[in-house]
Amino acid sequence: MEWLFTFCAILGGLLILMMIGMPIAFAFLLVTSVGVFLLQGGGNAFQQQIISMISSVSSFALVPIPLFILMGTVLWHSNIGKQAIEALDKLLGRLPGRLSLLTMASGSVFSALSGSTMANTALLGKLLLPQMEQRGYSRDLSMGPIMAAGGLAMMIPPSAIAVVLASIAKLSIAKILIAAIIPGLMMAAGYVLYIIIRSMADSKAAPAGSETLSTWSEALSAMARNLLPLGIIIFSVTGLIILGIATPTEAAAMGALSSFLLAALYRRLSVRMMIDSLMDTMRISIMMFAILAGALGFSQILAYSGATTGLLGAVFSWDVQPTLVIVSMMLVVLVLGCFMDQIAIMLITFPFFLPIINSLGYNPIWFAILMLINLETALMTPPLGLLLVIMKGAAPADTSFGDIYKAALPFVVINILVIALLIAFPEMITIPIAALSAR
Repeated sequence: MEWLFTFCAILGGLLILMMIGMPIAFAFLLVTSVGVFLLQGGGNAFQQQIISMISSVSSFALVPIPLFILMGTVLWHSNIGKQAIEALDKLLGRLPGRLSLLTMASGSVFSALSGSTMANTALLGKLLLPQMEQRGYSRDLSMGPIMAAGGLAMMIPPSAIAVVLASIAKLSIAKILIAAIIPGLMMAAGYVLYIIIRSMADSKAAPAGSETLSTWSEALSAMARNLLPLGIIIFSVTGLIILGIATPTEAAAMGALSSFLLAALYRRLSVRMMIDSLMDTMRISIMMFAILAGALGFSQILAYSGATTGLLGAVFSWDVQPTLVIVSMMLVVLVLGCFMDQIAIMLITFPFFLPIINSLGYNPIWFAILMLINLETALMTPPLGLLLVIMKGAAPADTSFGDIYKAALPFVVINILVIALLIAFPEMITIPIAALSAR
C-alpha cells in the first residue's frame, strides 16, 4: 500500500495549498516540482517537466479556447449581447418569473464571456440582486438562477470549459460540443419549468411588476434587429461542425470573425472596443493556459509514483456494479466542488477516472458529458460549494446561508435528475455522437 501514502501526500499537499489561497496554477507547479525532486531526483527530470509544460499549452487542439473567448468579449464590449437580452425581455412580456428567466439568460451570457462561473456569480450578485429585491422577488428566485446560469454556458456551444475538458481527456472537441447540446437543453427546460411553476404557485415570490408591456410588433421588431442576427454566429460555430464543413478550430475562427462582422454591421466596431476585447481575451486565456501548464506535471507525477496504477487496482478489486462505480465518481466530484475550481477538479480526477471508464467499456464522451454537468452542480452543493460561499459575499448583508441553500437546492436537484436520465438512457448522448462520426 505504498502507493496510497504517496497518493495521499501528493493530493493532500495540493489541497492544502489551494485551501490557504495559493493560485491553482502555482499550487500544481509547486506540488509537481517537489514530487519531481523527491521521486526522480530533479536534474533532467526538471527539464522534462518544463518541456511537458510547454507542449501542454502549444497543442493545436487548444486554439478554439481563445477564439471562443474573443467571440464573447466582442459581443460584450459592442453591447450586442446586452441588446439581445433586452429584446428577449420584450418577448417574455408578463411571463411568470420573467426577471428570474432574464437573470438566467444574462448569467449564461456573462459566464460564456468570462469562462469563470465563480467570477460571474460575484458580479451578477452585485448587479442584479439589488434590482430584483427592489421588485419584491424572493431570494430563491433571484440567487438561484444566477448560480445555475453558468451550467448552461458550460453546456451550450461555444463552451471554453468543454474544450478544456476535451483537451485534458484527449477526446474529440467536436463530439464533446455536439453531445452537450441535448443535455444542455434538458437543463434549460428544467430550470425554466421550475421558475414558472414556482412563480405561479407563489405570486409574491415573483411579482408581475408594473412595467408597460411591449406590443407584439415592438417585440418582434426587437427580435429581428437584435436577436436573430446572433443566429449567424451560432451557425458559424455549431452549424458548421454539425454539417461537417469545419473543424472545431475553424468553426471557432468563423465565430470570432462573425462577431467582428456583426459589430461592424451594428456600427459598434471601434479601436477602443477591439483593444478592450483583445485585452480581456488575453487575460482569460492566460489564466486558463497557466492552470493547464501547471497541472500536466501533476498527472505525470501521479503516474510515475504508481498512485494511478494502485488506485485502479483497488477500484477493480471492488465487487460492485459498474453503475455504482460511476455514481461513486460523481459523488467524488460533488465533494471536490466544495473547495475547488472546475478546471482543477478535471485535472485531478481525469487521470484516475478515464482509465477506469475505458476499462469498464463505457463511452468516454458520454462520461465526459456527465462530468461537465456534475462540475457545475458541485459548485452549488451544500454545505460548502464555492458558488454558495461567493454568493454569500455578493448578497445583501442580511442573507443567511440557509437562504442561499434554499435558492441553490432546486437547481442542484434538476442537474442530478438530468445526470440520472443520461445514465439510464445513454443513447441521448451516444446517438448524436454516432451521427457526427458517420459524416
